[in-house]
Amino acid sequence: MLIRRAVLLDGTRADIRVGARIVAVAGHLTARSGEAVYDAAGGTVLPGLHDHHMHVRAAAAALHSVRVGPGEVRGRQELARILAGADIGDDGWIRAVGYHEAAAGPLDRHVLDEVSPTTPVRVQHRSGVLWTLNTAGLIRVGLEDHPDGRLRSADGTWAKALSRSEPDLTALSARLSRYGVTGVTDATPDLTAEDVESLRHRSGELRQRVHCLAPGKRILHDDDLDLDGLIRWIDDRHAADVPVAVHCVTAAQLVVTLAALRCAGRHPHDRIEHAAVVPDASVADLAAGATTVVTQPNFVAERGDQYLVDVPAAEHHELWRVASLRRAGVPVVLSTDAPFGDADPWAAMRAAVHRRTASGTVLGEAERVSAPEALVMFLGEPGRPASRRRVEPGAPGDLCVLSAPPTEALGELDAGLVAATVIAGEVVFERC
Repeated sequence: MLIRRAVLLDGTRADIRVGARIVAVAGHLTARSGEAVYDAAGGTVLPGLHDHHMHVRAAAAALHSVRVGPGEVRGRQELARILAGADIGDDGWIRAVGYHEAAAGPLDRHVLDEVSPTTPVRVQHRSGVLWTLNTAGLIRVGLEDHPDGRLRSADGTWAKALSRSEPDLTALSARLSRYGVTGVTDATPDLTAEDVESLRHRSGELRQRVHCLAPGKRILHDDDLDLDGLIRWIDDRHAADVPVAVHCVTAAQLVVTLAALRCAGRHPHDRIEHAAVVPDASVADLAAGATTVVTQPNFVAERGDQYLVDVPAAEHHELWRVASLRRAGVPVVLSTDAPFGDADPWAAMRAAVHRRTASGTVLGEAERVSAPEALVMFLGEPGRPASRRRVEPGAPGDLCVLSAPPTEALGELDAGLVAATVIAGEVVFERC
């Protein structure tokens, strides 16, 4: 297809011929016989956005789950009302997501039995690492005598008892296309080779290109930090020429991971996922290792008011760093962590620029970046996220077309400006 009257991010005006890859970028190109033509009308054309850390199947399932976070629930009565009105899935369960103690206090099987006693219910904590089941649910998974019904997501033993079905990815793909997202990195740990192939071959449902971190993704837990074991695991992955991606949401997890990488040595494509808390002393260590940090400042906007309550004021500057890491020379890219964060990358960019919580408080002002910096951090290569993609011949034919020129688009950073999304030379979304 031929895209006419495009403006690139540097202000260059051009026509773009694109198929599976970009064929030509020039001041004027003549349409070929039978070639589809799209008029960008002076809008910005940039590489399609890539979400560098999300969970594809969980994000698809979340679209059909009931949300019970602090934004939806205030107290047990409201939790009971929402669960009572929730749809029961084909598997016989009510699946709820996004829970935090600020919604209705600590959650266990007994609380769930009070608010939803008969139908099997499983509620995922918004951290993604924990599920809570009521008694009916525990019976379903063969754990009737479990003391509190709080089960780790990483414990596959109970999850095997669930009747598994592949979530339909069509609705998720359509949503991502509306955001101008043409590729995603799936950060789900413990995916088998069959899981990875399944994701990559469901192109009829998921139009976006998929890069998977498995088998190099590992989640750490503060109550089970094993430096020697982590070193051995990194050594094994590197010996197979597999980069590692280590989930670090606490200072302790980051410190142990950096120590393990120093001992095991580094692969050029190793990653730190989240880096939610980076103590001052760890900034230099991150820079020395040149390990890419894949972070989510959208949580400042989504959860920042709770951080103001839960995190000591003296540590606020350590949360979801971006600018200070970049100044130190750390490669940093952005992502959404959907479904645990909002899947809108433009909202994540705005959060990186403004650092405002929902109540309007600025959290980490020194970590603000400019709008162009925020945008570029969604334009990385899937396997080398700190390497920027550009609209140039030979690049993949994946493009995001905005309805406004660069200056206006960067001023708004709004998904509503996405006029069209092109994947492999085909328009997969066009705003009416």
